Amino acid sequence: MKVIDKIALVLIIIGAINWGLVGIFKFNLVDTIFGELTVITRIIYALVGISGLWGIKLLFDD
Repeated sequence: MKVIDKIALVLIIIGAINWGLVGIFKFNLVDTIFGELTVITRIIYALVGISGLWGIKLLFDD
């Protein structure tokens, strides 16, 4: 597994944990740490989204 694949996987896991917290406890960890829709928060959300798209590629790798 390449380094970029591992980074994408870590970001996907972070995003999944955050959405789990939102769904179960109505608690957004990213917003709590970095503020609601600050530039940093938006960058994190964008990176998690891009990682999710990259994760599609991981499904088809051998």
